[in-house]
Amino acid sequence: MELSERKLKILQAIITDYVTCAEPVGSRSIAKKYDLGISPATIRNEMADLEEMGYLTHPHTSAGRVPSDKAYRLYVNTLMMKTKLSKVEKNIIAEKLKTDVSQFEKMIKDAACILSEITNLTSFALTPSQEEEVLKFVKLLPVDEDSVILMIVSTKGKVTNTALKLNTAYNNESLELLSKNMTYNYQGRTITEVLKNSIIKDFHSDIGAMSALADNVMPNFMKTLEDMLNVNLYMEGLTNIFNIPEYNDLEKAKRFLEMLDKKEELTKKILEREDGIIVTIGDENCDETMKDCTVITATYHIDGKPVGKIGVIGPTRMKYAEVTSIMEYLSENLSSAFQLECKEGEESKDE
Repeated sequence: MELSERKLKILQAIITDYVTCAEPVGSRSIAKKYDLGISPATIRNEMADLEEMGYLTHPHTSAGRVPSDKAYRLYVNTLMMKTKLSKVEKNIIAEKLKTDVSQFEKMIKDAACILSEITNLTSFALTPSQEEEVLKFVKLLPVDEDSVILMIVSTKGKVTNTALKLNTAYNNESLELLSKNMTYNYQGRTITEVLKNSIIKDFHSDIGAMSALADNVMPNFMKTLEDMLNVNLYMEGLTNIFNIPEYNDLEKAKRFLEMLDKKEELTKKILEREDGIIVTIGDENCDETMKDCTVITATYHIDGKPVGKIGVIGPTRMKYAEVTSIMEYLSENLSSAFQLECKEGEESKDE
């Protein structure tokens, strides 16, 4: 049996209706809402064929049909039309991603928050492990009389910023000189090489004032490098599931939250996913606890190289076109923000 154009139109209408209403869809409802030019009886016959082909399921408590995982996969691959973000959504993303160097790490958390806020789903943002990162440059930026920002940038585009409180006075010239010396000593080395060989202990300066400043900065530099080896997974909107009909069953909601609470396992699964916009639906997820879920991830890049991932987890009944469009726009904005930050850091280094 082939998927005719009429069957495809009916299937698309059923998916659209079910995603919006979360109720099994009947032939009369499709005939009333969508101008398909055919009778409810004809639609009912086509729906029976679609069920036989595995694209629809028939809940025992209803005369209507609901899309299967197979139907959602067909929709995502061939039927889904790209959604244009509204000005409001674009403004929310642009406004919440505004930050300065002292808040740069916060941008990753903000990305998860934005996703959750706009999609009303559980969202996450992840920065992958940086064991093989090679240091590109180090920059110390003044904040106030006793605070600076330590910026470490890798050749892959990973940017880490740490706010430091100092117990010794400094001026802009001493910060710039120490930045250049640190860059000279550590650029081209992997994080693990710096940490394992204790290269930091070999750092010396002939300038007394800068040596005192270095005594303040170096322990924090070491700690920041150690932190860069860790995988950070930020999650938002965990309670959003209680607003989703699929999780009205408290036991099902509990299992969902327990799954998300296993952050190490979840992080590993996310890291294993390919680059780009990746959608896995229901049974396509290898983990048994995620068989009723859809997971969508997007990768953000620097110079074409992956830096981290953002994504959502929710029921298979999801607004796929809207969610994927939001994630694509958000990941592009994250990539641009990282790119700008790295460019500004390099320009500061060269001055």
